Amino acid sequence: MLQLTDLREILRYVPRFRDRVFVIAIDGAIVEDDNFPNLLLDIALLRSLSVRVALVHGAAFQIGRYAKIANVTPSDLDGTGITDEPTLQVAVTAANRVTHEILEGLSATDLRGACPNALVAHPAGILGGVDHQFTGKVERVDAGLLQTLMEHDIIPVVPPIGCDGVGRSYRLNSDAVAVEVAKTLNAVKLVYLGTDGGVKGPKGVIRQMTVQEAETFLKQRRADLSAGAVTKLTHAVRAGRAGVERVHIIDGREDEGLLGEVFSNEGIGTLIYTNEYQAIRPALKKDVRAVFGLIRQGVEADELVKRTKADLEKQINDFFVFEVDKNPVGCGALHHYPEQNTAELAAVFVDPRYENQGIGGKLIAYIEGQAKARGFATLICLSTQAINYFIQKGGFALGTPDDLPPARRELYDRSNRRSQVLVKRLN
Repeated sequence: MLQLTDLREILRYVPRFRDRVFVIAIDGAIVEDDNFPNLLLDIALLRSLSVRVALVHGAAFQIGRYAKIANVTPSDLDGTGITDEPTLQVAVTAANRVTHEILEGLSATDLRGACPNALVAHPAGILGGVDHQFTGKVERVDAGLLQTLMEHDIIPVVPPIGCDGVGRSYRLNSDAVAVEVAKTLNAVKLVYLGTDGGVKGPKGVIRQMTVQEAETFLKQRRADLSAGAVTKLTHAVRAGRAGVERVHIIDGREDEGLLGEVFSNEGIGTLIYTNEYQAIRPALKKDVRAVFGLIRQGVEADELVKRTKADLEKQINDFFVFEVDKNPVGCGALHHYPEQNTAELAAVFVDPRYENQGIGGKLIAYIEGQAKARGFATLICLSTQAINYFIQKGGFALGTPDDLPPARRELYDRSNRRSQVLVKRLN
């Protein structure tokens, strides 16, 4: 059940997503899950917030069932292997049935939908010496048709079947179709709703990966992933390379999972994002509240020195923030002591929800780079709990209070925290 805080979180995102396109790719198994009506309610909420939605669906789950009824042994279920004629006929029947179920569900939710013939396909051809027969590839997507539907408040429902110029049908992989539709519509989000619940690593579901990290992970861990995870991660990388900023892979069976994924910082599945999605930037006056909240958490954990809002307002130009989806989740500061040609790395803290993702290291490296760019010869920092980290990962060496500039030494003595002084000589 959505709480008031959840609604506030959603409303914070609305201005950025108004009149933008989300492409939602739904596996056939999800359409028959008990949670599917809830997903349609989530989609209705997106539409009420003026988010444009295009649906792409799979049918592998239904193909398996209809093949048994027709006494056909399918040559391929997901549209990536060989599709012989009997399998194609079963695939068309299954896809039509899934499309109809989705349209029924949209009607029950007071949403209008239509199944357009928007996919122009051609044969995949002979791959590795093997004729893939009626397996196809998307040649182009009729952007005008899809956009016209959405402009008239009609949700396009795109099946994994395409036709060529003379009316021949070809079986397509729905995950690949979703990428082509997202590219064509300049979607800001592509959401895969499957049964895997995100990409799983050694420590559970990986919450966030850059496109580059996802590509590396796929190369190294392909054998450990399910077939569904492999194809979704593969196409997530393709989508990111093609300019889709955010690709989400989530479990479509989880109640309120769609809203929880796209309208919160944490999400419930795996987010694949382009580099523009997260960035370090100088803090602005508007960030004082967020930075104060981060530092307060650090003070409570006895990691940082207490600062008042008034202190931060005076020093905000020294701070940098690490953003995720334009929300500060980490901060750090660079204080200047020009007479001693020394700078101080200070107040580095990351929201606990984003720990172990390398954010702290990126902040430290970035701020150090700023110190170098400004010509400082020495970088100092003080720590009570992360001493080994700064030495082993940051290249700092143990120092003494005598290494501090006079003004900083005065503050050090007054605080009585007995922090360890760390020093790094900058080339």
